[in-house]
Amino acid sequence: MKTIDATLNRPDGGRTIDANYVVADLEDKISQLKDEHSWDKNDRNGITLFKSAGLTVVLTCLHEEAVLNDVSIDGMLVLQVIEGKINVTTDGDAFELCDKKILMVQPNQVHSIYALKKSVLLLTTYLIHN
Repeated sequence: MKTIDATLNRPDGGRTIDANYVVADLEDKISQLKDEHSWDKNDRNGITLFKSAGLTVVLTCLHEEAVLNDVSIDGMLVLQVIEGKINVTTDGDAFELCDKKILMVQPNQVHSIYALKKSVLLLTTYLIHN
């Protein structure tokens, strides 16, 4: 079992991020992210919900006009828009994604994300071991 201890930004205590079973209430986590000081002072806020040797799940809230430039991930990426609207650009292609849309991206594909309005994303990465 892997846990994360309480931090300055999250003083309420640690949480489990790797175990046989990890349950996350997305509504509660979204509220938590939007209530934190980081949300008020930055263009985004996120929390790792699960992290193992090959799988990572991160919930991220973006303010309108937040930008994640030139992101590249060693593994597969599944990007789910829980709410909001974003634009994703990659190698000359552009995708506009809104509520309940999903984009799958192969490893090492450089992409950028632009929040067209406040958005909540669920990002899942899976490392492929050869």
